[in-house]
This record gives sequence, C-alpha cells and structure tokens, in this order.
Amino acid sequence: MISMGNFEEGLRWLDQAEADLKTARDCLESGNYYASSFFAQQSAEKALKGLLYLKGYRAIITHSVMELLEEASKFSEVFKELIDYGRELDRHYIASRYPNFYPSGAPYKYYTKEVASTCINYAESILREVRKFFQR
Repeated sequence: MISMGNFEEGLRWLDQAEADLKTARDCLESGNYYASSFFAQQSAEKALKGLLYLKGYRAIITHSVMELLEEASKFSEVFKELIDYGRELDRHYIASRYPNFYPSGAPYKYYTKEVASTCINYAESILREVRKFFQR
C-alpha cells in the first residue's frame, strides 16, 4: 500500500521531471543543444527518483539514471530494457556543463541537434513508464 506522503513526494519529483522535459524541448527548439541534453538527463533522473519515493524510499543519493533504472527494475522489468538509455543520459550530466570535461573549447560546441533529440527521446521513454505507476 502506498501512503499519501509517499504519493505526494513522488508526485512532487515527477512534476519537476515534467518541467525539466519541457525545458529540454524548449532548449532544443532554440538551438541550445547542450542544455537540452542536460535537462533531458535531469528529467529522467527526477522521474525515477519520484518513482522510488512513491515506493517508499527515503534518501536517494545517486544522480545516475542508469543506477536509478537498475533500482526501478525491482518494480518493473521494463526499466531493465531502458538501462542503455540511462547510460547515454548519464554522459550528459557533467559533460554538458563543465568546460574542463573536453580537451578544449566550451561544452556547448560539442552538442548537436541529433544528440539533444536522442536525449529527449530517451527521457520521454523513461517518463512514459514512470507515469504508469502514478496512474494506478
């Protein structure tokens, strides 16, 4: 049984995940591909944390979408199928923001529309599965 507190906390994280996905789409549209990729990663991370809070977790330390998908797979096998999506999204958590990640140049120069679109598609797939748990 899911407590009201767990549901509310999970929903709070899912709400922010939805807002981050909108930001990722807005950034894609405006050509800010690095930011789009980062916000896609954030969207997936927060959606999965919302699911885990819904399921009664108290403290979630990781920022890794891949690790969160592994944990979420305890509740649905479908999350195992999305682990490669998490692996790709995790690549953009730091690389999209820190100038010293790449050998030269600013991170935004390494991002393309294709990369950002892929990240958004992966985040959308993860959110689609997480939403199902809040509709039960």
